[in-house]
Amino acid sequence: MGSEDRQLHIFMFPFMAHGHMIPMVDMAKLFASRGIKITIVTTPLNSISFSKSLHNYSADSLIQLLILKFPSAEAGLPEGCENADSIPSMDFLPNFFRAVSLLQPPFEEALQNNRPDCLISDMFFPWTNDVADRIGIPRLIFHGTSCFSLCASEFMRLHEPYKHVSSDTEPFPIPYLPGDIKLTKMKLPIFVRENTENEFSKFITKVKESESCCYGVVVNSFYELEAEYVDCYKDVLGRKAWPIGPLSLTNKKTQEITQRGRESAIDEHECLKWLDSQKPDSVVYICFGSLAKFNSAQLKEIANGLEASGKNFIWVVRKGKEEEEEQNWLPEGYEERMEGTGLIIRGWAPQVLILDHPSVGGFVTHCGWNSTLEGVAAGVPMVTWPVGAEQFYNEKLVTEVLKTGVGVGIQKWAPGVGDFIESEAVEKAIRRIMEKEGEEMRKRATEFAKKAKWAVGEEGSSYSNLDSLIEELKSLAF
Repeated sequence: MGSEDRQLHIFMFPFMAHGHMIPMVDMAKLFASRGIKITIVTTPLNSISFSKSLHNYSADSLIQLLILKFPSAEAGLPEGCENADSIPSMDFLPNFFRAVSLLQPPFEEALQNNRPDCLISDMFFPWTNDVADRIGIPRLIFHGTSCFSLCASEFMRLHEPYKHVSSDTEPFPIPYLPGDIKLTKMKLPIFVRENTENEFSKFITKVKESESCCYGVVVNSFYELEAEYVDCYKDVLGRKAWPIGPLSLTNKKTQEITQRGRESAIDEHECLKWLDSQKPDSVVYICFGSLAKFNSAQLKEIANGLEASGKNFIWVVRKGKEEEEEQNWLPEGYEERMEGTGLIIRGWAPQVLILDHPSVGGFVTHCGWNSTLEGVAAGVPMVTWPVGAEQFYNEKLVTEVLKTGVGVGIQKWAPGVGDFIESEAVEKAIRRIMEKEGEEMRKRATEFAKKAKWAVGEEGSSYSNLDSLIEELKSLAF
């Protein structure tokens, strides 16, 4: 059989968290649209959301699921806890990663039995490098973040500039990173700034090391957004990288867009009807991703800041465990006062659909990369409110490199709970992006949105990067 007749077969192994699974499904659809056969490896409960996301997809015959039992009990997790978003508390995070590493033998067996031509696996599976080597296929890493933050975090790891400052609040430049980007120790992960070696910090070191010895990295970004940093990643760090995003733009139909991730807590027609009744660029959208759960005090400050800004809003709220029982996280009579001007969604929201609506003029975001890039693709200025992970790097990209947003004033890396911000800061930041000062940011944001759509089109950089990646994988396989 000639190489022209043989079909390329790629195994995709997403980490079990919605922020990692959603872009991987988009990527599977993108490869399938080029006639590539895809097998997504996942676990029983996570397979439900994959099936929903693929339900109306025309090329879904090219995408199949391979389901491995998730070892919850063996790792000391509650039954049915198969997703990072469903962990009862952060204390269970080590157990969750233990469960993930226990998947190695059944995963290797599945790879041996199916013999795909390539493996694209999440950064959180560093052990898949060795597995792919034993099978004799290339492993590509999917980080789910930008080249900017990949460069920043690697230079930080290699050169440790934070060790040469006299206080936690003294700014220092990130060495070798273009653009004179400065950070403080407070904005680094706790295990980095306190220089503690624990199970998780050792694991993160493995993740970063596996990046330097895998075949290459698939990036959910596009060249025109961060050209200097794509070049830096390839030329200075010497890594192979293919920016093929924004992956969210793979979904064209409304139904496909709304079925990304979990079941929405609001009917999309009701949501769109409400947005249709608003003026262009008049609504601010507030959402902090699937993992940050603020306490009542912080939620009240956000509520008061929104009200004081005088802007119409859609606010997606995910509360912490204690707040589930409490009803007092909103100021007295708040929802009655906000009737018609504010929409509160408790749970999951069809984010891309909302951001793309002409009446949405601003986005308050935790700077998770999916959200940041969806904001870029929608052309909206942003208020940045990083919480954990690599979100402080993404904030720098938005506020200092792209200049399409302003910071709300977060000074400290505090995953899950966030650093406390008062209502005045919330009001001020919202006014800055939604009023006169935001006009320049809006113009720039609109330009990047045009470039994003161009990048994934047939003449675009992401489109041709995907072509060249597929050709390279074929030349290795056939």
